[in-house]
Amino acid sequence: LNYCVHQAHLLWIPLSQLLSAMGRRPAKCYRYCKNKPFIKSRYCRGVPDSKIRIYDVGRKAAPCADFPFVVHLVSDEREQISSNALEAARIAANKCLTKFCGREGFHMRMRAHPYHVIRINKMLSCAGADRLQTGMRHAYGKPDSVVARVKIGHVLISVRSRDVNKAGCIEAMRRAKFKFPGRQKIVLSRKWGFTKWNREEYAEGLAAGWLKSDGVGVQYIPRHGPWTLSQ
Repeated sequence: LNYCVHQAHLLWIPLSQLLSAMGRRPAKCYRYCKNKPFIKSRYCRGVPDSKIRIYDVGRKAAPCADFPFVVHLVSDEREQISSNALEAARIAANKCLTKFCGREGFHMRMRAHPYHVIRINKMLSCAGADRLQTGMRHAYGKPDSVVARVKIGHVLISVRSRDVNKAGCIEAMRRAKFKFPGRQKIVLSRKWGFTKWNREEYAEGLAAGWLKSDGVGVQYIPRHGPWTLSQ
């Protein structure tokens, strides 16, 4: 059946229109990692696009030396975070960072990527719907959206900026926390920018020549020399 009779007004309403008018389920329905990872493939088709399409905002091409300060938003739960929540957090943090640091005063990177597909078994709740739906019979649902599966300690958002913008970066991470389910922690990093080197090691490596600036990060130059020189 492609149509449903609304008994109150005796109108023929397309079934697809009724299904599209349903609201989104709350995050508690899909928050926990219960099943195996289920990704988009040739077997799982018709998956809607992710809501978040931009993962780097701000002055993303800034040299490594310009932004030494780094703050992370770290997940404190094993859970699933929807692409809608990631996009909402990105917008809220970007707005706050632009206000406190300026448009060119930061680089924010979204570290969680939604690949896990969640399904929904759509049911009607209008008058006369009992003739159309089958309850829990054939309950394997259709792809609804995508979520990111995160563990305890997984970095959700990273921001690098100047030391004078420390308070603004922390406030942006605090506002982004409100868009996520579960618990998150704001962690101040000892590293220089998005590199793996501490601040003292970074300065020492640049002075000694075994670190070389390379865009957002740095290149490590081994101090042993090429193999041909030892012959």
